[in-house]
Amino acid sequence: MSAAPEVIVAVEVADIRFPTSLQLDGSDAMNPEPDYSATYVTVRTSGGAAGYGLAFTVGRGNDVQVAAVRALAPLVVGLPVADVLGDLGGFSRRLTGDSQLRWLGPEKGAIHMAAGAIVNAVWDLYGRREGKPVWRLLSELTPDQLVDLVDFRYLQDALTRAEALAILRRAEAGRAERTALLLERGYPAYTTTPGWLGYSDDKLVRLAKEAVADGFPLIKLKVGADLGGDVRRMRLAREAVGEHVHIAVDANQAWGVDQAIDWMTQLAPYRPYWIEEPTSPDDILGHAAIRRAIAPIKVATGEHVHNQVMFKQLLQAGALDVLQLDASRTAGVTENIAILLLAAKFDVPVCPHAGGVGLCEMVQHLAMFDYVAVSGTMQNRIIEYVDHLHEHFTDPVHVRGGRYLAPAAAGISARIHPSSVAEHRFPDGPVWSVDGDGVSGPHPLAGAPGLSTARTAQ
Repeated sequence: MSAAPEVIVAVEVADIRFPTSLQLDGSDAMNPEPDYSATYVTVRTSGGAAGYGLAFTVGRGNDVQVAAVRALAPLVVGLPVADVLGDLGGFSRRLTGDSQLRWLGPEKGAIHMAAGAIVNAVWDLYGRREGKPVWRLLSELTPDQLVDLVDFRYLQDALTRAEALAILRRAEAGRAERTALLLERGYPAYTTTPGWLGYSDDKLVRLAKEAVADGFPLIKLKVGADLGGDVRRMRLAREAVGEHVHIAVDANQAWGVDQAIDWMTQLAPYRPYWIEEPTSPDDILGHAAIRRAIAPIKVATGEHVHNQVMFKQLLQAGALDVLQLDASRTAGVTENIAILLLAAKFDVPVCPHAGGVGLCEMVQHLAMFDYVAVSGTMQNRIIEYVDHLHEHFTDPVHVRGGRYLAPAAAGISARIHPSSVAEHRFPDGPVWSVDGDGVSGPHPLAGAPGLSTARTAQ
């Protein structure tokens, strides 16, 4: 009698929040007091294996994200593992194409991000099963296997399957050499750590100088709350880093189109390298107008772009100079493969967003896969780095001399230490249930009640 096939038996989700608002880490014009948070997903199989993924929010958004993961879990539990790993493109479409849940999008918002957390957890499971980091796992797939992951339905007017195959086949010959270079030299990084909007001028200057000493070729400042303050901070940053280090700025969607153009004109004397999210992330034509008006300052966006279709339109409209994909915003690894192929088709560099808990850990795999197997270059490409919360991960990022070192551990690097999960689970973890005087009760930053660990099993 043959053994029963291994199946997915549980999708577990935990609401994990870190009180970063206490030090204003992560603060910007639109999120003045964020608590970096992870809707943390564990996919378990009947064979005892597990994969880990997450969706990033800045606090109470976890209430919605946890509910969204729970809504998707019945589509996953009970599936044979071999079938899922054998057709990860189909698995992704199963989650994003559910007829009733799709009505909430389609392919955007909390449901889409929840799908991404589950998809990333399954890719993590795949990497662990193969004993490979996900960047290497992807880089060793054939061009045909990679394009089979992509849903071309809405992309064919900009990128056909044949064009995608040509891009991948063109890069195939140099994969081994680029893998060796990546392992030897790492991947360029920039840091946002000095630039949070709530930091004092003294702290900004100190951290900017430390970033230069650590080898980062670019730092990023948050802007958009006060023009006079932004001019002052840009001047201080430029004086701190000198003339040969780039300074990018990030408005986090704070402006309208005309305001963005006017504001950037005032900052132009300090030579900002790019302006990130200068207006609503949905305003494709607005981004294009800003780009035309402020050149040679570059326009960057992507962390809040909902899906591959919006990226397609941004590229078709000539609306961005830098594409900032995010490991958590779209439907995970699978959809990001399509986005990387679109960027390669339009010859736009990808500089991933990683300003959030676990995002540095996950997105490094996408950038490194892009270098090895898609674009074949690191020119004008760089990954964001923030020096926050890495100690909570079992396989944290390693940055040395301003470069990400290629991860060697199997999976997508998203697993959080069980002790950190227990301590930061909202609302009942010790970090949230004990106030500063050691008295039991809700944490003063807790806000609305959250959802604790949920489990859906068959």
